Amino acid sequence: MTSLATALGDVLPTALGVALSPLPIIAIVLILMSTKAGRTGPAFALGWVLGLTVVATVVLVVVGSGDVVFDDSASSIPSAIKLALGVVFALLAANVWRKRPRENAPATQPGWMTKLDTAKPLFALSIGALLSGVNPKNLALTVTAAMAIATAELHPTQEVVSLIVFVAIGSISFVGPVVAYLFVGERMTPVLQKLKRFMEQHNTAIMLVVLSLLALSNLGKGVGGLIG
Repeated sequence: MTSLATALGDVLPTALGVALSPLPIIAIVLILMSTKAGRTGPAFALGWVLGLTVVATVVLVVVGSGDVVFDDSASSIPSAIKLALGVVFALLAANVWRKRPRENAPATQPGWMTKLDTAKPLFALSIGALLSGVNPKNLALTVTAAMAIATAELHPTQEVVSLIVFVAIGSISFVGPVVAYLFVGERMTPVLQKLKRFMEQHNTAIMLVVLSLLALSNLGKGVGGLIG
């Protein structure tokens, strides 16, 4: 397998993990059901894309982005980082399980979600960037993807392609509904309501599955790299 194919293979699961973010999906649904959806929806989507792009780019630059390679004395560093990320994902999964809603308990939403109905574009853009770039789960996923790209010995063009693929897949759950809304408008409301209910009902299960799989994957790669 080529280095690019290997990098994309590592990037795909993390990008899907970013795309499967129940709370941000509920947020974009609420925004698209508001009276200012035509302006705040695109602003949120832009913020989301910018958040992912900035964080991934910073990690690429810090790790090396092709200019710095790991020598023999530091060859275990990428594996150690993967092991650490695996532990982070495991802790996040445990936290999701600990905070799971009790049976028949009503779904609760963060306070900032109550402001989405009347949000201005700048607020929507800021929320999108924070949820994609600063949210602990997505931050860990983006670092994982950027590490995979940075250590795959790719040409700069291949790094850019890999980064674009990551951002595109990681943003599809948010950019897609916005684009659809701009074309069909309020006819999307029934679909958005069903999506919101589904995400509220299955938030814990989705997060547990995604985080557990990522924890196992990174722990396996980290341990394998350290003892291999």
